[in-house]
Amino acid sequence: MKLILRGKNIEVTNALEEYVNKRIGKIDKYFDVDTEAQVTLTVEHGVHRVEVTAAIEGMILRAEESTGDMYASIDSVVDKLERQIAKYKTRINRKARQGGGIKAMNELPQVEDEEEEDWDVVKTKRFVVKPMPVEEAILQMNLLGHDFFVFMNADNEDVNVIYRRKDGKYGLIEPALK
Repeated sequence: MKLILRGKNIEVTNALEEYVNKRIGKIDKYFDVDTEAQVTLTVEHGVHRVEVTAAIEGMILRAEESTGDMYASIDSVVDKLERQIAKYKTRINRKARQGGGIKAMNELPQVEDEEEEDWDVVKTKRFVVKPMPVEEAILQMNLLGHDFFVFMNADNEDVNVIYRRKDGKYGLIEPALK
């Protein structure tokens, strides 16, 4: 597994880099293909946060953990990633049967305590999207009191989503063709 490691407000030492490679690199055993993951280590106000995003065989795994110790945060984020893999085991298996390449599915940790998630759509909402700049979409979202807002970006005429992040800032999701 190729890891792209970066630190914010922390110097990534060799020991820390080796620990990240050892712990996060272990999820690579669940997949046949070479994978790449972005790992961000952040320290803010004494809180050590680890964010991992990995695109694996068309599926995106993302986990984030915060503790008072960087090594504990790394361990927690690996546990969370393994739970995600186990939770979506049937979906991954289905994709593998259709030509993907998941291996060692019997090695996946079993999730016994969690109940099956209900994937039923309970409400469908339709609305007209009008072209607007990103700033206006943020204003509309805040006026509605929502955490996200779907709109047509006036700059590129694509449907975009603006959302409020945990840190209070905003994120923009834009569609991209592969």
